Formats: sequence, structure tokens, C-alpha cells
Amino acid sequence: MLRRTLTVLFGILVAGCATHPVATSHTRLRGADLDRRIARLMEAANVPGLGVAIIENGRVTSVKAYGKRDVEKGLPLQTDTIMYAASLTKAAFGYATMTLVDEGRLDPDGTIDKDLPKPLPSYEKYADLSNDPRWKSLTPAILLSHRSGFANFRFWQPGKDYDPNGKLQFYFDPGTRFAYSGEGINLLQFVLENGKHIDVDTLMRERLFVRFDMRRTSMTWRDAFAANVAIGYDENGKALGHKQRGSVRAAGSMDTTVADYANLLAGMVRGEGLSDAAHKRWLTPAVRIRSVRQFPTIGLPDSSDNDGISLGYALGVGTFTSPQGKAFFKEGHDDGTNNVAVCIEGSKNCVLLMSNSSNGEKIFAYLIDDVLGKTCFPWYWDSYIPYDHPEWRTAKPVVNAHPACTL
Repeated sequence: MLRRTLTVLFGILVAGCATHPVATSHTRLRGADLDRRIARLMEAANVPGLGVAIIENGRVTSVKAYGKRDVEKGLPLQTDTIMYAASLTKAAFGYATMTLVDEGRLDPDGTIDKDLPKPLPSYEKYADLSNDPRWKSLTPAILLSHRSGFANFRFWQPGKDYDPNGKLQFYFDPGTRFAYSGEGINLLQFVLENGKHIDVDTLMRERLFVRFDMRRTSMTWRDAFAANVAIGYDENGKALGHKQRGSVRAAGSMDTTVADYANLLAGMVRGEGLSDAAHKRWLTPAVRIRSVRQFPTIGLPDSSDNDGISLGYALGVGTFTSPQGKAFFKEGHDDGTNNVAVCIEGSKNCVLLMSNSSNGEKIFAYLIDDVLGKTCFPWYWDSYIPYDHPEWRTAKPVVNAHPACTL
């Protein structure tokens, strides 16, 4: 009887912690203590290079680079080294788009059929949707919050191998649930350029890169970047080079530096360049997320792991409730690249981590809390499995076993 009572009490305690994250003491590391911690983690997880920026009260207070940008040549990673932003681009694009909302040039809740001069399927790129009228219900807000109903990209269809001839299709009704989709972000770029005659390259440069002094940031490759660029490395340390992207893609073509993106992130958490109303809308969750993991984007079971932090998605960034209050985040991932930015809205404290390694994500969960204090970041949902817990890195996700606050 006593054993059964203790079991019940333990279950109630765990459920309570999952539902109401409680702040616990966690030393915030700075200076030499943080340097030593980063060095140990990078060595343990085989991460060649890492850029780290800290923002406090909306101001950049520290930007440092650790390790190598090119291991073979022994070249150090520097704070002005060009690194691939990957999907950090999406957060920037969402923020730039909100400046158009502020000006009344874009209705976030207006359907895209009103923004285009002709039906979307009339364009060759979107002809696959000719027999599905659901495209008419898409809005900028739906696309920015990953509720389009599309797969991440048409050539990665759920449950199938890469198919360069994959067809674009809806997997659920737009607006009804979350499924991360670069396809949806690029569609909004298409709408801006073909319906509003707004060049996204110019939009990003004028609204963000100039305003936030991002002098070594571009939506496409520049030859001037070649002298100081980070080489990407896979999990085994194999050099993958640095792709020189020649076309603007809102979903992720940006090259930047840890110093440049830190300036942008500080501006984002302050709300600079946006009205209070637009900034609030940018950060207001449009959907709750209950999938056990973010990828693959469609077909995974639901989980209650992140119910306690109210995991959701706003108009370009993920959102959750930390023990320190509301927070937002955005990741960037590609072969040889791992990035993440996390901000606490109330204190305006942020951390930016940019790595030239596929192993970078294996130390992110620890470093986020090392810099910001206890956050309850949804590390398992983001597949940020710590290097020292390889048993958690499974092909099939484990449901309801990894609450965000129990790392």
C-alpha cells in the first residue's frame, strides 16, 4: 500500500512539473568560466568551430569565436567569419515582412489570391495545385507560422526518399496544424515578388542588414567572403566546404557572421524597426505544437512532453514559456551547419550559437542554459540530443519520455 501511494505521489509530482515549469537555480556562466565550459563541450562532442553571442537587456554584451573555421589549414574561426545562416534566414525574413505589415502594404490575414495578379496554379512552379482550391485559403500568417499543409520541401515527401521530381501537395487543410515548411516560406517570397513587386533581396538589405550594421551579411554569396569563410564538417569531421548560393531564398540562403546576426537578434528582441503592435503580432503564437519532434515534419505522433512550456509557433519563430517567462527561438540546420538563437522576452536576454559542424546541436541544450539560466528549451523536439546521451538519439522518436525541463 505504501509503495503504491509513493508511486501515485511521484506520478503527480512529475505531471505537475511537466505542466508548470518551476525556476531552478542555474549559474549563468560568463567570461573565463564560459570559455572553459565551451572548450570542454566542443572537444567532447567533436565540434571544430563555434560562434557565441550574448545579449543582455537587448544589447550585445559579448561576441566570441572558438575553434577553427578550416581545420586542414589551421585557420581560426573569427567573429567576422562568414557562416551559413541556414534557417535563421526564416526568422529574419519574418521580421522584415512585418515591416510591410506596419506600412499597410501586406495584410497578414489576407488570402494570397488577393495579392497575386493571377491564380497561383497559373504559375509553372505551382501548377501542381491546379486541382486543389485549398491554396486560396493560404495567408502570410499561415505561411510564416508553418501551417501551410505542405511538406518541408516538395522533393522530401513524407515517408519517401529524396525525389527531385516530387509534386507539391497539401497534406492537411491550411491553418489547422503545424508542420515546418520551407516550401511555405518560399511561397510567401513568391507572393511578395510577383504580387507586390517587392524584391526580397532589397527588402532584407534595406530593412535589416543596413539598419542593424550587418556589413558581412547577404542573401547570396559574395566573392569578397572567400578570404574568411567557415568550412562545414559532418558528424565524422569530414570537410563539406561552403556552398556558394546564387539565388535568394527566404527559407535559407543567407550568409552572415555571428557578430552580424547578434546585432539583428538584439534588434529583434528590442522590437526595433517595428511598431509595438507589429512586434507583438510577430511574437504571438499562432499554433500550439504537440508533435514529438520537429522532423520529419509530417506523420509523427503527438506528445505531451512540451505541454508544460506551451510550445508554439509565431510568425517566423518558435515560442515557449520558460521559467523566466515568454521566450522565442529559431534554429538553422544543414549538413555541416548547426545554429540556434534563443531569447527571453521580458529580460531581453538572448544567446546565439553558430557552428560549422553537424555536431554543434549535441552541445546546444547545455549551452543555452549555461548562458541564459534554466530555460526548459524543447531540446528533444528539436533533436538536440546531448553528446553524452547517445541512447536518446533513436530513429523512432520516444513519446512522452523527454519533458523539456528534465535535461
